[in-house]
Amino acid sequence: MDEKLIAKIEANPKYQELVSKRNSLALKLGIFVLIMFYSFITVVAFNKDLFAIKVAEGYMTTIGFPIALAILVISFLTTLIYVRRANGEFDDLTNEIKRDVREFL
Repeated sequence: MDEKLIAKIEANPKYQELVSKRNSLALKLGIFVLIMFYSFITVVAFNKDLFAIKVAEGYMTTIGFPIALAILVISFLTTLIYVRRANGEFDDLTNEIKRDVREFL
């Protein structure tokens, strides 16, 4: 790619906005998921008895299973949040940047 074109794209305020918003969202969602996973693993490592509690009397399922299932569902939801923003707001910004750069070509 042409160095002038790269410089033009990087100097575009919309590009800087795109990078900032994308990185911010990815960082927030990533930290959220990591805290969730590491909290679960830490509790499993240091307080196994907590997850051994039965969901209800007469059931074999322990509280750990629904918690692990919730973590899985929340992980999918965080991915969905990112994909929706990427396919919506981020794609719109990318298309605006492309239009601005087309004028340069």
